[in-house]
Amino acid sequence: MIQEEIRRRNAGTLLRHVHLGGAVSRAELAARMGLNRSTIRALTTELARVGLVQEETPSDTGRAGRPSLLVRPASDRCYVLAFDVAVDRLVAARVGLGGVVLDRREAARPRAGPDLPRVVEILARFGRQLHRAAPPQATCVGVGASYCGMIRPGDGMVRFGPDLGWVDQAFGAELGRRLGLGLPVAVGNEAHLGAQAEQQRGAGIGFQNLIYLHGDVGVGGGIIVGGRLLGGDGGYGCELGHMVVNPYDGRPCGCGSSGCLEAEVGERALLDAAGRPAELFGRDAIRAVADDADRGDPAAREALRRVGDWLGIGVANLINLFNPGMVVFGGMLCDLYPGAAAQVRARIARNVLPVAREHVRLRTAALADDATLIGAAELAFTPLLTNPLHPTPPP
Repeated sequence: MIQEEIRRRNAGTLLRHVHLGGAVSRAELAARMGLNRSTIRALTTELARVGLVQEETPSDTGRAGRPSLLVRPASDRCYVLAFDVAVDRLVAARVGLGGVVLDRREAARPRAGPDLPRVVEILARFGRQLHRAAPPQATCVGVGASYCGMIRPGDGMVRFGPDLGWVDQAFGAELGRRLGLGLPVAVGNEAHLGAQAEQQRGAGIGFQNLIYLHGDVGVGGGIIVGGRLLGGDGGYGCELGHMVVNPYDGRPCGCGSSGCLEAEVGERALLDAAGRPAELFGRDAIRAVADDADRGDPAAREALRRVGDWLGIGVANLINLFNPGMVVFGGMLCDLYPGAAAQVRARIARNVLPVAREHVRLRTAALADDATLIGAAELAFTPLLTNPLHPTPPP
């Protein structure tokens, strides 16, 4: 029994190396895992047997002697379905082992209040299309979804999604039922999943302590400490957008408070500061302000300066609290940050302890708008990576 547990754990570790790092030689796997080559050979043979990896001889090693076989993820044979629910868009994708997006569908999401039936209908239709379009030999091993709200761990219940009024909506269960694939749907908060995706596959590779800020209409957050997501007592931690930065005359926030970080740097704060009418909103409106600021428009530049200052205050507080090696800006903050970087850095220089600021790096998300989608895919792959020798059979 103990030997079987060790074998299972080693197989999972090996598959994770291949899944996250791509093709790697047996010799390198042996060195990374501290195992002998015969053990690695047995593990890769077994993983190949169940269709999770492929082995091949490298084309040109430049060395004398018999080359070590390369082990690569079987992306065409093993995949998950990943879904991303943002305020303004719905995305579905078939993502192969190794993190490769093989196929995708996307639709606009109107801001029409609580819309669980419509969201589930569209995503389930996309999911079935993606599943049917997969090659006959391919197996779906999981389903994951990212949602822009507070998610109860375990059952995919959206406890609170303030932007469109979702409260206690059984999103995961409903999506799983409508998909009809016999697989549970694992659901996570978008910023939590974005943080993990950027740390594993994006700007934060190699960083064990990282903060991810995700802008949509508001601002969400994910904090990685010692390589692990900081979830909090009930799984609702890292709501960085609801850190109060302006308690005296702050803008009202959708959570019911005022002066929250997302109220001061979110979509409406930027558009109001730039003098844009209320009927303008969404990602295109944000990009228009950033573009106008680049061209020297005074109102747009002042809007970015103002929002950037509040963003800098929030980031300074987070750096003092958590001493991250990197802060990553994702979602609409990817568009906003370049024009606000000077203010953010000025606040860090003024308000962060010298020893905490000397090595911190500021980056926009390397995975761009797919950070949360890739995070959902990684969530779906988790059971397989935990127990790869008994993958989920095809429905």
